[in-house]
Amino acid sequence: MNRARQLLQKIHDPKAPFVVGGHVFLTDPSISEAFAFFGYDFIWIDGEHGPFDKEKILSHIVYAVEGGSAAFVRVYKNDADVIKTILDMGVDGIIIPQITTLAQAQSAIASCLYPPKGIRGFGPRRANRFNALPLEAYIKEADSSFLRILQIEHYKAVEIIDAIVDIAGLDSVMIGPMDLSSSMGLLGQPLHPKVLEMGKRVIRAAKKKGIACGVSIGPDRTFIKTWKDLGVDYISCGDDISFLHKGAQQTIKACRD
Repeated sequence: MNRARQLLQKIHDPKAPFVVGGHVFLTDPSISEAFAFFGYDFIWIDGEHGPFDKEKILSHIVYAVEGGSAAFVRVYKNDADVIKTILDMGVDGIIIPQITTLAQAQSAIASCLYPPKGIRGFGPRRANRFNALPLEAYIKEADSSFLRILQIEHYKAVEIIDAIVDIAGLDSVMIGPMDLSSSMGLLGQPLHPKVLEMGKRVIRAAKKKGIACGVSIGPDRTFIKTWKDLGVDYISCGDDISFLHKGAQQTIKACRD
C-alpha cells in the first residue's frame, strides 16, 4: 500500500535518482514485467490509446508490480465508473486525460476519493488484497495508496492551471506536449517555443503549490534534455512500439549495410 507514496517521495527528493516511467501499448503483460526488470520506476499502462480490456489491464498491473515497478494506468476517459473499476484493481497511480476545465479536474479527483471527500463507489477487490486487508485498515490507507494524476494537454487547462493544482487530493500533473501542441494549432511540433512556454507555466504553478509535475514524451534525447532543463520532476519516456521500431530499423540497416 505504500509503493505510491514511496515513489512520490523519491520524485520530490533531489538526492534520489531521477524518476522515469515507460509506456506500454501492446497487450502482452510480459512487456510490463520486462520494462520493470529493465529498471523503469513505474509502468504507464495506456488504456487510452492501447487496445486493452479490463482483464488485460489487471494482468499488466500484476506483472509490473511483480517486476518491481509501480503500476500506473491511464484511463480512456474522465468517467467515475471507468475510474472506479481501475482503482479497484489496486493501481499505484491513475492518470486521467484530456482535462480542459476546472469542473472536469474536480470531477476527476472526486471520482478517485470515497465520500465525504469524493464520489468513488465502494467495492475494492485487489485494492484491499481480496479482503485480506482489514476493512478499517483499507479505508484508512485507501487515499494514500495511489497517486492521482491529471494530464495537462490542452491550452485551456494551462490557462487555469493555478486553480487545477489547488484541488485537494491532487498528487501530480502530467504535461502532454503532443496534444498540447495540437490544441494550439501546432500538431507535431511539441518543441515549438509556444508549446514550451505553456509547459513552463504548468511547471511553475505546480512547483509553487508543491505538486509533482511530470511530462510524457518519446525516447528522443533532445526531448528528454529539453524537459529536464525546464524543470519537470519526473518523466514518462519511451514505449514498447517505439523501441521495437527503432531496434528493428537499426538491425535491418546493419544487415543490409
